[in-house]
Amino acid sequence: MAERPEDLNMLNAVITRIIKEVLPDGVNVSKEAHSTISRAASILILDATSCANNFAMKSKRKMLSASAVLAAMEKVEFNHFITPLKDLLEGMRHFKRERKEASEQKKDKKPESEEHYKSREDENEEDTEEVKMVEDDAQKEIENEEVDVEN
Repeated sequence: MAERPEDLNMLNAVITRIIKEVLPDGVNVSKEAHSTISRAASILILDATSCANNFAMKSKRKMLSASAVLAAMEKVEFNHFITPLKDLLEGMRHFKRERKEASEQKKDKKPESEEHYKSREDENEEDTEEVKMVEDDAQKEIENEEVDVEN
C-alpha cells in the first residue's frame, strides 16, 4: 500500500506521453496542468481498481479479472471505455495465443535438432574409432619394425 499520496501518482513519463498523443502539435501544457492530469488519472485508476476489487470479492475471488474491471468501468459510468477495452483485451488474448503457438512450434522442432546432434555425435564416435584403428595399426607397425630390428 502507498504510504504517501504522492506514491499514488502515475509516472510523469507515462502522463507526458499520453498528453502528447492526445493534444495536437504545438500545444504546451503547464506544470500545474500536468500535475493535475496526473492526480486525476491516479484517482480514476484507484477508483476503478477499488470498484473492481469489490466485484471480485462479491464473486469470492482474490484476483481481479478482466470482467471485474469491465464491470467496474460500467459502474463508475465510463461506458464509452468498455468497447475499446474489450477490443484491447481480445487483441491481447489473440497475441498471447499466437505467441504460445509459436513457442509450441519451436518445442516441436527441438527434437529434430536433438536428433541432428545425436547423429553428429554418432559420426564423431565413428571418426574416433577410425582414428583409434589407425593408431593401433601404426603402433603394430612400429612394434613389428622393432621386432625386425632386434632380429
